[in-house]
Amino acid sequence: TADHMLVVGAEAAICDVGIGGFASMKALSTDNDTPEKSSRPFDATRNGFVMGEGAGALVLEEMGHAIARGAHIYGEVIGFGESGDANHITTPVVDGPYRAMKAAYEMAGEPRIDYINAHGTSTPANDKNETAAIKQLFGSKDLCPPVSSTKGQTGHCLGAAGAIEAVISLMAMRDSILPPTINYEHPDPECDLDYVPNQAREDNIDVVMSNSFGFGGTNGCIIIKKI
Repeated sequence: TADHMLVVGAEAAICDVGIGGFASMKALSTDNDTPEKSSRPFDATRNGFVMGEGAGALVLEEMGHAIARGAHIYGEVIGFGESGDANHITTPVVDGPYRAMKAAYEMAGEPRIDYINAHGTSTPANDKNETAAIKQLFGSKDLCPPVSSTKGQTGHCLGAAGAIEAVISLMAMRDSILPPTINYEHPDPECDLDYVPNQAREDNIDVVMSNSFGFGGTNGCIIIKKI
């Protein structure tokens, strides 16, 4: 830990003076008594994410090569975008996610998006700002597709979250099912999209968008279409 490093460094005469600073991330839910309800993306009472554990794996392959070997193709990546906003370690801004989504959307040829798997961490700042970025991309609330965050079910798996949620997006497209945002009980006026609250819905899904926004403002978005 940092304090141990400072003590040992001073004792070993590595440095004459050491300065230790400590901070709380303030991004985790404090509802420890009800962990199954603690992750509630886009809900007005959300107060942080729940740590999750899991893994996802995908094979990214050139289309002609996959067809030639008879691979089962779950979808085709038709757009991707990245951005950095460097605003704060855990407090994103609207512009960074918007630019990542816009780059992916334009690369894909601005197709009709049938479903967005949101980053949706259940933190007050992320969910509000991601909602605003989605509305900015599509022009208005009424033009936005259904959006959900599956972190209510899985928690936030951090580095694995992007792969896991890309897999979930592919399965949603395969099965024509919109995954729900669970634990959504109190609407937030600043989060006013269709979040597929609490119950999965059947729907035809030909094109999906999946968002992943990392600590420190590293933002990524992919768009995948059904084959």
